[in-house]
Amino acid sequence: MWDFSTDPEFQKKLDWMKQFVRDEVEPMDLVFNRPGHNFDVTDKRALAAVRPLQAEVRRQGLWACHLTPDLGGQGYGQVQLALMNEILGATKWGPRVFGCQAPDSGNAEILAKFGTPEQRARYLAPLLDGEIVSCFSMTEPQGGSDPRVFETRAVRDGDEWVIDGYKWFSSQARWASFIIVMAVTDPAAPAAERFSMFLVPAETPGVTIVRNTGLMGEHEDEGAHAYIHYDKVRVPADAMLGQEGGAFHVAQVRLGGGRIHHAMRTLGAATKAYEMMKERAVSRFTQGGPLAGKQSTLAAIADSYVELLQFRLLVLHAAWTIDQGDREAGKIGIGSVKIMSPRILKDIVGRAIQLHGSLGVSNELPLGGYWVKAASQGLVDGPTEVHQIGLAKRILKDAKPAAGLFPSEHIPTREAAAREKLARYIAMREEEFA
Repeated sequence: MWDFSTDPEFQKKLDWMKQFVRDEVEPMDLVFNRPGHNFDVTDKRALAAVRPLQAEVRRQGLWACHLTPDLGGQGYGQVQLALMNEILGATKWGPRVFGCQAPDSGNAEILAKFGTPEQRARYLAPLLDGEIVSCFSMTEPQGGSDPRVFETRAVRDGDEWVIDGYKWFSSQARWASFIIVMAVTDPAAPAAERFSMFLVPAETPGVTIVRNTGLMGEHEDEGAHAYIHYDKVRVPADAMLGQEGGAFHVAQVRLGGGRIHHAMRTLGAATKAYEMMKERAVSRFTQGGPLAGKQSTLAAIADSYVELLQFRLLVLHAAWTIDQGDREAGKIGIGSVKIMSPRILKDIVGRAIQLHGSLGVSNELPLGGYWVKAASQGLVDGPTEVHQIGLAKRILKDAKPAAGLFPSEHIPTREAAAREKLARYIAMREEEFA
């Protein structure tokens, strides 16, 4: 929408992406459009259609750009990745075509850093090549994303770990070749050291999908978000990823940059809704004139433009701080964009729906899907409220209390000090001005 790239060669790649996504990727969204269809590795027709697109992306040097070159990526920084994900944000198949779909992108990074040679040999190469998909299984039905109330346990039994419990909303599990599971290994330890991560092959006995939950408006049998029962699931000792009690350290490998990418994809969807608003405003005539002549329409478009620009700059600034290695500022930026993502999308999509009338709430436009996406963005990687609390605590960490009884900007107090500072000027006699 706005060109912020200072690298002409990279800008050419972005321009190519925009055209390629419009001409080649969006048709995939329209034809292979079941919930989670972009993860369904059993659909041979969809795979036959997507492989030539992935091959072209590789030829352009844009495959899995979040990964380091030794893993087949470009090692791009967060600003570059953010600009790419903005283009992919309005599509379902885009991330799969470009090899950066969640949760596979983050799971690949976990495998690369913590997996055994055997695990990497079995799963990493086909995951990076887009031949298989994976699942990240963390949240639980009784506690959502709050790990302090997690009940799924992993108990050591000789050379094996035995996993028992239920996990909720384990997306893409029905098609996954392996699942990364977070489980309690020491319930008496402090919360940050209570959990460990395990790599569980999907075919392991005891891994049972109770049902595949769908999003609002989706049929139950088409859902892509599994409710899983881990019933005495046995995995070898080396299935643990990282150290015992180190689940949070492992999880951080996949979360930071991923949240920036989520935000830019949200921006891409919001921008698509904004462009639809503009087109509708100059196409639709009602009440004696075009929608573009109505004050409420003009206000909606103006507000949307300003909000998009503000949010885009916020996300790019967060990405830039990460690229600069400023860990604390990066965390503040990530928390900020996580809070704003659902708000921006909800507000802009809501205006777009209103301008399109009954067509806006129908299944003949993508706006309904964006509306559901807005709701889910308030929950992805933890609810917005958790990020608000975390962000506020970081911001207040360096705040200092007022030195006296009144606030530091208290006018009477400051005026008294100012008068004392400037007393010699206040006391000057008329003849002293000559």
